Order: sequence, then structure tokens, then C-alpha cells
Amino acid sequence: MALQTCTPRLVLLFSGKRKSGKDFVTEMLQSRLGSDICAILRLSGPLKEQFAQEHGLDFQKLLDATSYKETYRKDMIRWGEEKRQADPGFFCRKIVEGVSQPVWLVSDTRRVSDIQWFQEAYGAVTQMVRVVASKQSRQQRGWVFTPGVDDAESECGLDDYGDFDWVIENHGEEQQLEEQLENLTAFIHSRL
Repeated sequence: MALQTCTPRLVLLFSGKRKSGKDFVTEMLQSRLGSDICAILRLSGPLKEQFAQEHGLDFQKLLDATSYKETYRKDMIRWGEEKRQADPGFFCRKIVEGVSQPVWLVSDTRRVSDIQWFQEAYGAVTQMVRVVASKQSRQQRGWVFTPGVDDAESECGLDDYGDFDWVIENHGEEQQLEEQLENLTAFIHSRL
């Protein structure tokens, strides 16, 4: 029997470069809203799970920010692109299965095809959020440019996508981030 998925009141699609703080921002929002109201959905979750199964790897290690994941990142990107070319909505459909909360935060939107899938499936309740951080801030968080990763579509596919509803600046300035999160939280509450 298929899991029942509720129709969301709001879908926020988060994008940004590696180490910009997408996970940090979505986790902060969920902590303010509560996990009964807000679900964090990760497109990379089912990708990593399927990749691990097909390649005999440790799925849990692929989920954390370790060198284990980085060892396989290029191969995962290539494999994921092949899956998306065959079926652009493959990973999108997987992450929404069984979600019952009214607010969905998709923490790792990376491609125009992801945006298109959510907009077609959920229409006007879908909004785009770009998390930006300076190169220096990202480096302080451990980012190092990696050829084949940081210049791939998975990192650059939305760089020229200019139609973001929200831009969150996450340069390490706590007060500025707090004000932006307060505004976004108030907006989310207005949709409940």
C-alpha cells in the first residue's frame, strides 16, 4: 500500500552553493516551526540511498559531511545525472512520499528540472529560496574548490536562475541572519 502524502500549504525550495548553509538554515527554520508543522526533504537522500545499494556502499556514511562522501561525490553526481536524464522527477517523487506536514523545506534543490517538477506538482504554494554566502565564509566552513564538483550542474545549475522569491544571506553575521529568518518564519506562519 502506498504512503499517503498530504497536499502542502507551502513548499520552499532551497538552493545555494556547497557550504553556503542550506542545511543550517532549513534546520533553524524547522526548530522554530516544529517538526509536526515542517518537514525537511532532501533530494540527495534517495539519491545516496539508491547509489549506496547499487554500489555496495555505506548509506549512513554518505549522508554525513565526511571524506567518505567526498570520495564518491563525483561518481554519485554522474550516476544521479543519468537517473535524472531518464526521469527528471525520479528523486522529487521519492522525497514527497508519505510526508504529512503542511510545510515542506526542500533543502538541496540544485537543478531547474527540480524547480519545474515542484511547480508543476504544487503550483502557487512553491517558492524559491537562495542561500548565499561569501567565498570566504564558505572556506571558513571547510569549502575547497573541487573540479568536477564545484563546476558541475549540481553546483552551478541555478547560478543564473534569477527568479528567487527569497534570498538569505548567510555570511556568518548572526544578527543579519536572525532578521532574515524572522521574516521568512512570519511568511510561513501567514500560509498556515
